[in-house]
Amino acid sequence: MSSAPRALQVLVVEDEASTREELADLLADTPEVGEVYAAESGARAVQLLGATAFDAVFLDISMPGLDGMDVARVISQLSAPPSIVFVTASESHAIEAFGIGAVDYLLKPVRPERLAESVARIGTSRRAASSGGADDAEGPRDELAVVQIDHGRQTVFVRRDDVQFVEAHGDYIRLHTGQGTHLIRLSLSYLEEIWAPAGFVRVHRGYLVAVGWVHDLRVTSSSGLVACTPAGDVPVSRRHARSLREQLLEAARSGRLGRAAR
Repeated sequence: MSSAPRALQVLVVEDEASTREELADLLADTPEVGEVYAAESGARAVQLLGATAFDAVFLDISMPGLDGMDVARVISQLSAPPSIVFVTASESHAIEAFGIGAVDYLLKPVRPERLAESVARIGTSRRAASSGGADDAEGPRDELAVVQIDHGRQTVFVRRDDVQFVEAHGDYIRLHTGQGTHLIRLSLSYLEEIWAPAGFVRVHRGYLVAVGWVHDLRVTSSSGLVACTPAGDVPVSRRHARSLREQLLEAARSGRLGRAAR
């Protein structure tokens, strides 16, 4: 007969006193959570992390001095790092947060039901890590396989495999899927770097395309060469044309082309 799971020991890192107290109170009222510590700055958080073993850290991103991303990088160096949940007023850091390995990403003001979801995810993540399951055999979990986008009261989950191409929009990028588009504040070059292993390639200074979604190349009178996907046509610049053709040929040989047909 298995024993009940141990209550989680949690650290809240938030420079605004009222928000820090509110989040700590909500966590203390959650059945799965035991002791709750609080830190008013990134520097104080690092001190506590060096002295206490936490199961999870609820971490504000925008703080003076050491910000949340800085603290997260410190956490990643620990021998037994706690799970990270970012808590922020902006969705602009979502992809970077999951790239660091965050379990969840909450928008302020935090709703109790979303906080409960985060705590449940932490429990699942900790159990999987302690059991040494299949994920260990496959290497580190790919947190960017799903992008979570919070829009006020609505949370949208976008699977990377559903994204057919990405378009730059100033300081933002637009993810194009067969079901619609999603706007995120992020640089195209950063996304190019972290999604390259999943088959996303630069075809134009303002576009990335998922090679597996391209069903043909076509020359048009208005845009020149375009890569055609079910979600729309993507312009291909002359400097990227040869490389794209080579990658499409390799994808076709290995059976990775034409996801829409599967």
